[in-house]
Amino acid sequence: MKVTSQNCETSTCIKTLGELAALADYSLMDTLNPDPQAKQDGVDHVAREVFTGHYVPVNPTPIENPQYIAHSKSLFTELGFTDGLAASPDFMRMFSGDLSQVPKPLRKTGWATGYALSIYGTEYYQQCPFGTGNGYGDGRAISVLEAVINGKRWEMQLKGGGKTPYCRGADGRAVLRSSVREFLAQEHMHALGIPTSRSLSLYTSKTEKVSRPWYREHSYSKDPEVMISEPVAITTRVAPSFIRVGQIELFGRRARKNEHPQAMQELEQIVHHLIEREYSEVIDKDLPTVEKILLLAKEFRSRLTTLVANWIRVGYCQGNFNSDNCAAGGFTLDYGPFGFCDVYNPKYQPWTGGGEHFSFLNQPHAAKKNFHVFCMALLPLLRDNEDAQASLEEIDKGFSKVMQSKMTNMWASKLGLETFDATLFRELEILMHQTTVDYTLFFRELSFIPEDITPLKKSFYNKNTDSETLEHWSKWLEKWKARINTSTLSHEALSEQMKRINPKYTLREWFLVPTYQQADEGKYALTRELQVVITHPYDEQSKEVEDKYYRLKPAELFQIAGISHISCSS
Repeated sequence: MKVTSQNCETSTCIKTLGELAALADYSLMDTLNPDPQAKQDGVDHVAREVFTGHYVPVNPTPIENPQYIAHSKSLFTELGFTDGLAASPDFMRMFSGDLSQVPKPLRKTGWATGYALSIYGTEYYQQCPFGTGNGYGDGRAISVLEAVINGKRWEMQLKGGGKTPYCRGADGRAVLRSSVREFLAQEHMHALGIPTSRSLSLYTSKTEKVSRPWYREHSYSKDPEVMISEPVAITTRVAPSFIRVGQIELFGRRARKNEHPQAMQELEQIVHHLIEREYSEVIDKDLPTVEKILLLAKEFRSRLTTLVANWIRVGYCQGNFNSDNCAAGGFTLDYGPFGFCDVYNPKYQPWTGGGEHFSFLNQPHAAKKNFHVFCMALLPLLRDNEDAQASLEEIDKGFSKVMQSKMTNMWASKLGLETFDATLFRELEILMHQTTVDYTLFFRELSFIPEDITPLKKSFYNKNTDSETLEHWSKWLEKWKARINTSTLSHEALSEQMKRINPKYTLREWFLVPTYQQADEGKYALTRELQVVITHPYDEQSKEVEDKYYRLKPAELFQIAGISHISCSS
């Protein structure tokens, strides 16, 4: 596919990889500690324990015969990249894993980082092949560039870039299926206005394939039944940093247990690095460390609670919200077993291995568990200051109150109310359950402030709703309209406001499946079509788009493996 250039809309206009190279600034590798056992040449692709250091220098493994599929036009515009750069040979070579020919000062070695694992607040070691936790980390995600562009720092990381010491015996690859999902999900989440890692580019291999467990066609199985051969791909994700709660937790554990002589120092270094990368605009670099830590905890709490409330606003479920999948910068990270709900269901869980504790409306509590882990990781740095320890404990304990406030404000905004009405909302929840309501369609139709319930019935999966329930719906709608009539806004203005909160289009799995199935066959038109639709999620689009993407999930797709649920996403 030919990718045309564009006029730059920022102060920086980057047309070549050489021009991008001039902006490189590798703060993590230049200021933090490498693994002392790392190999100097970056050829470090065998699973092993990593006992100390903040990162392991490692070369990505290029995918064979890379082919361009897509790039993020919005991010390219923000970075000042011309569109033509995405398919240029040297750019494509680098971001499909080949650093051997990059121009200076770009480096020919990338880096991977370790982290700890906590599941719902409980520390885990047993998934580590060594039983110590020293094998957890980026097993196939390799960062290849940090650059300061238009005054903002970005880190660029290859998902599926090959084995690292943290690979735990896996092959280091991502398949095209999961790469299409992640690329589009990051594009979509950004367009929804929710903090997220970003998509830069998506390349696949014309020849290289790997085997993965998956489902038979039209299967209802919870577990994969067959091994299938799938094309490999690399999607490059971009963020100010990729520091996770689990990463801070790793160094907090080591400091708490005094695992090596530099353990406390490395914890302090990574926390200061996190503040510099993610919180420098709100935390003064000249403050004492203790004050910085308390401000960090407060600000992360604010970001995390806002993030999770926004996830629920748009019907998103992370599916596997462990500490290692929780970005310490307070944005969405790791689009593996995620899903956007069709039917409103508090217990919606797209991942068969996730359990109810990571289900849709349990995400606030899962976030609370991750926040507690974060605070406990910071605690060793306050070991000599009892007042600061008490302050951190109060910040930790205050999470639920802040989260509840964000949630009630979110529900009020979805309903177009100035303040939350618990009774009205409770009645609505009961009706949504009774009628089996499509979450996205219902709130979008409500945003038009209908005269009666007829438009709302577009969102009803139960087309044989009894007359008594329909009467309850009519009474609820009248109560709601009486509430919004007290607003200072006109119905027209309120409708527009609600439509900016309640998206018309969300990235449902049954949209994604035909997209990556066609991509498997070398056909990318549907990927690009869906990219356009989901990057304008609040807009009224063409009738053709509406007929295709603004509708109820077909009955025959419910409970189908790979559509209604997934067991893996690699």
